[in-house]
Amino acid sequence: MDLKDLFKKIDNLENKEVEINGWIRNRRPQKEFGFIDFSDGTCFKHIQIVYDNTLKNFNEISKALVGSALNIKGVIVKSSGKQDYELKATEINVLGSCPEDYPIQPKRHTREFLREVAYLRPRTNLFQAVFRVRSVAAYSIHKYFQENGYVYFHAPILTASDCEGAGEMFKVTTLPLDKLNGKLDYSKDFFGNETNLTVSGQLEAETFATAYKKTYTFGPTFRAENSNTKTHAAEFWMIEPEIAFANLDDDMRVMEDCLKYVVKYVLENLPDEIDFFDNFVKKGLKNKLTNLINSEFTQIDFNDAIDLLKKAPVKWENEPTENEDIGKEHEKYLTEYFEGPVFLKNWPKDIKAFYMKLNPDNKTVAAVDLLVPGAGELMGGSQREEDYDKLSKRMKEMNMESNSLQWYLNLRRYGSCPHSGFGMGFERLLIYLTGVDNIRDVIPYPRTSGSCDF
Repeated sequence: MDLKDLFKKIDNLENKEVEINGWIRNRRPQKEFGFIDFSDGTCFKHIQIVYDNTLKNFNEISKALVGSALNIKGVIVKSSGKQDYELKATEINVLGSCPEDYPIQPKRHTREFLREVAYLRPRTNLFQAVFRVRSVAAYSIHKYFQENGYVYFHAPILTASDCEGAGEMFKVTTLPLDKLNGKLDYSKDFFGNETNLTVSGQLEAETFATAYKKTYTFGPTFRAENSNTKTHAAEFWMIEPEIAFANLDDDMRVMEDCLKYVVKYVLENLPDEIDFFDNFVKKGLKNKLTNLINSEFTQIDFNDAIDLLKKAPVKWENEPTENEDIGKEHEKYLTEYFEGPVFLKNWPKDIKAFYMKLNPDNKTVAAVDLLVPGAGELMGGSQREEDYDKLSKRMKEMNMESNSLQWYLNLRRYGSCPHSGFGMGFERLLIYLTGVDNIRDVIPYPRTSGSCDF
């Protein structure tokens, strides 16, 4: 029986025999009896195993070390300790022993150390909780979009397009780099042209939106950005819905609805994990997440926000300006000022991507960032430019090479319509949900500048 099922039925299992499999998380052997803190990974809770010298292999069990895998048969009984119930073992078999130099001992390990043994860190309480949240949050995202009529689209990982136009892409080649003297002839390469790992599935997703009306991607993306901050990684996951016949207001409604749905789902389905984070990782996390579900999301134009920031009684590290992105300190102030999440919309065109719809003022684009308390920017979206001539002109203004994106331009020729979408970095969402503040600790095997282990 899995511990998850056992704990659901435990009141009805008293004095009944059960059989469980799992691992020793801690142990206290005594001369004639002993205790084992036991987990099987199916839920966050552990169960205490009590055994004594009536077991025929008592000496072997007393010597079994932390990390060892066990098969246990026994009877559920009331406990005299902190827990309500414990398991009185009638038979224990060691399925896989563990040596004394096992790295995950029952003590506090630094997160930096645990990254060095990332293949073992899911066995700790912190990462048991983190990666279960990752699993459940991913499921809730799919559940939200499937329940609302979206088609799940698998965006290509190998692409000839640079969605963001920033050039921070990993190049892919089968050419023998050690023999090329720094010169690449892509006509002789596997695909016959320059190919990269994708930075976003958005452009391809727009093609499906014009066929299915509503679509979404949820998959890995890559950035060759040499950054060592807590929020940047070379490989990360993105959620990117695209919606036909939708303007910026429609986009914001979906952003808010989706986020509230996911947060609520995680709170309802992982109460033990959320309580753990609230107690041991970030005090007040549970209240923060609950408050978001019940919050009204404020909307404010970028220029109005800049005016507000300039008038604020605050000494900024970096003064807010009309033609530059705002910083973390500004995001924090805005969410505190409005006492909740903030949609920052209608951004200056010069600091946003080429595909965003130009507003009638010809200075701003119909773009939006969602800022949330305690995390800052969590989502970014826009209405896409549906006019062929305007999009083509914008690409020329930005000195973009359009040949490789002619197919994207053609969407504006073949039954174009107003459409919008947004992107949400999955790991940034997990940082928000768990209070764990480093992206390296919410990805099973982080890929960052100078590090690609395991």
